[in-house]
Amino acid sequence: MRIGISIIFVAALLLAPIVLIRFRKRWVAAFNRVVTNRITSRFAGRLPGFGILTHVGRKSGRPYHTPVNVFSAPNGFLIALTYGRDSEWVKNVLAEGGCRLETRRQVYELTAPTIVHDPARRQFPPFVRAALRLIGANDFMQLSIRNHRSSAPDSQHPVY
Repeated sequence: MRIGISIIFVAALLLAPIVLIRFRKRWVAAFNRVVTNRITSRFAGRLPGFGILTHVGRKSGRPYHTPVNVFSAPNGFLIALTYGRDSEWVKNVLAEGGCRLETRRQVYELTAPTIVHDPARRQFPPFVRAALRLIGANDFMQLSIRNHRSSAPDSQHPVY
């Protein structure tokens, strides 16, 4: 009896974050904006699978720097919209028609943002596909490379 209760308790602990992310994406997004993004911005421009997206606010005109998970795609990059297509950074990039991406110490000017709906997540590796399925990410932004600079800027970016 105790083993069964222990298994249920452990399963609940493991599944709780997934359920929270999947059904309360706005709450998680707010937490990430305040806490997690400030931490990940310190390494996101250097590690594989991460990047810092620089975009301009469509109302304020201010530059914003958003850590994202980024994947190579033919002629550009693919970013999973883990919080959906209504995220502010998504709206900003679409309105501007592009953005800048710093990833693996390289800076790319990106253009032609397109939202792709793909519940099968065909363009991602199997492990990433499984993680995206767990959090319910079915939409992705595909961007093309406009031009490429050889190295990332040295300045620290504030994260918004």
